[in-house]
Amino acid sequence: MATAPVARPHLSFSTILRSLSQTPHRLRRRMFVTWSPDQELNQVRQRSGADMKRKLEWYDLVALGVAGMLGAGVFVTTGRVAHKVSGPAVFVSYIVAGVSALLSSMCYTEFSVEMPVAGGAFSYLRVTFEFVGYFGGANILMEYVLSNAAVARTFTEYLSQAFGVDDPKSWRVEVDGLAKGYNALDFPAVALILLITLCLCHSTKESSIVNVVMTVFHVIFFGVVIVACFANGNPKNLVKPRGLAPFGARGVLDGAGIVYVSYIGYDSVSTMAEEIRNPSKSLPIGIAGSVLIVSALYCLMALALCSMIPYDEILDDASFSSAFKNMVGWRWMGNVVGVGASLGIVASLLVAMLGQARYLCVVGRARLVPFWLAKVHPSTGTPINATIFLGICTASIALFADLEIVIEMVSIGTLLVFYLVAGALIYRRYVKLGGGGDISSPRPTLLFLLLLTATSIGFTLSWKLNGGYWWGLAMFGAAAIAITGIFHRKVPRNRSTAEWSVPLMPWPAAASIFLSVFLMASIRKRAFLRFVLWSCFITLFYALYGVHSTFHAEEMELEMEPERGASESNHGEPSPPPQAKLEVQGP
Repeated sequence: MATAPVARPHLSFSTILRSLSQTPHRLRRRMFVTWSPDQELNQVRQRSGADMKRKLEWYDLVALGVAGMLGAGVFVTTGRVAHKVSGPAVFVSYIVAGVSALLSSMCYTEFSVEMPVAGGAFSYLRVTFEFVGYFGGANILMEYVLSNAAVARTFTEYLSQAFGVDDPKSWRVEVDGLAKGYNALDFPAVALILLITLCLCHSTKESSIVNVVMTVFHVIFFGVVIVACFANGNPKNLVKPRGLAPFGARGVLDGAGIVYVSYIGYDSVSTMAEEIRNPSKSLPIGIAGSVLIVSALYCLMALALCSMIPYDEILDDASFSSAFKNMVGWRWMGNVVGVGASLGIVASLLVAMLGQARYLCVVGRARLVPFWLAKVHPSTGTPINATIFLGICTASIALFADLEIVIEMVSIGTLLVFYLVAGALIYRRYVKLGGGGDISSPRPTLLFLLLLTATSIGFTLSWKLNGGYWWGLAMFGAAAIAITGIFHRKVPRNRSTAEWSVPLMPWPAAASIFLSVFLMASIRKRAFLRFVLWSCFITLFYALYGVHSTFHAEEMELEMEPERGASESNHGEPSPPPQAKLEVQGP
């Protein structure tokens, strides 16, 4: 005989409004709540109803990672950075950003193997503190939506080049009444995003098969473009008119901070964890392999472009197509580049929009946003509500916002999340968390993270200041190394329970923190002001909605366990053990 269901508590906005007076108390209680990997894997995941279907292999992940990064990076940022920021040394900017991304990807890999869930960085941070997870998850959702909107607008530029249109902006509709930067309406970008959204609602595996085919074509296309650029290039263009690095070392590193957005795609691989057949084997190969492949291709493409055309003549829009048409006279090749770049951008959007929907689905499971966003469709096995909602948000931004407005804000969000993930990994590896008194003090680890961040900021400020920064660089750089060495020697490390763990800890994670802070400083003040406004908004949303929603879902439901057990006992079935209370950790 079926068990009579026990109604779950329902939370409405009117309930939240009545609970606002309890916000300070609940905020103190919820901010330092920690979750265990087992809770993320089982208790939280089950809230979506149907499970996501495990159909992906390691080669699917490599293809997803490569596709997610290639289109978003080389066609969106290379021309702009080479022309205005780094000069021909833009390939060095990609190397610096690639090293930082590889270090961060190692941290991601350990978390993803231990917790193969769709939440990516949100879930990894949430097992440290709830608010840190929410803040990181909200920021990575912001960067996904903004970067996808920016990439979709670039699609319109290259598609117009594929059809032989000389002005890459001619397919946009300018509206005089709107502010500059928001007045060029891009309807092809909107149509593309809506079409991909419909595809992703149908099936993940079929979308992955399409992506694998497109990625193979895309890599071959990259090889053709690289050979064609070098065949028509001249090594003198790399040093003329003002040398390999006309804007100096500062320009190279500033460029690294901007092109870092090109590496956000590997994060999408970790969000596929619930749909992978063998996560412990496939995730390390998929994440690290895609970062290495893409870094090599980025450097070759950047070198090839700058060898074919002097950096000061590179156009910001549709750079590769314009270079072939205007400098070499290969108009047909410019059209071919437009076709290949358009397909590459479609593949990149496909992967990124896969990832963003799964992020929002898991945030919904945690009840930090309305729960209907967490629903997984029982027949397709996809988070259909989150996919549609974010597809509409992305399309709306792509319709209005110019690339220059969003690209640097995306880099800030990316670097901040990677900084938080590296810090969370150090925290979990050096702080014992558990019941029965098996808990160690987090103070030494928190002090180390604070000092490492402070020395990283000091090094960065010394680099940015014009006067007397060499002694500051030496002092803060040596201090960061010394602090990490002392922490490594004095603080005992917990044995990692993951099947794959980052070697030589804490050095790789500490280097990731240092580089993330350093690269963030290369971004302009206006982008930071926008980021501060966004941070204020999401913090306010957490205080007014997220705290009460999670309090209701995670703590008030405990009161229903006796009723649920009694209901099941009345039907002759054993009662499950009561839900374990969440631990609250604090410094």
